[in-house]
Amino acid sequence: MLAVMTLLSACGLAGTGAATVTSAQSAAEQAAQARKTEDEVRQRLDDAARQDADRRAAAEADSR
Repeated sequence: MLAVMTLLSACGLAGTGAATVTSAQSAAEQAAQARKTEDEVRQRLDDAARQDADRRAAAEADSR
């Protein structure tokens, strides 16, 4: 009986361990996606700032 209980407990722990690993992988994937999104947004902001600077420089050159 003790052996059966030990096996059942071990199975439960194995399932919990697998769920924890899956959860950690999911969290890691979400973090990687968040970094990717942050990089994309940062790139878009840099591009917009560069375009604005170019437009200002062109407007300033035209006004001379």
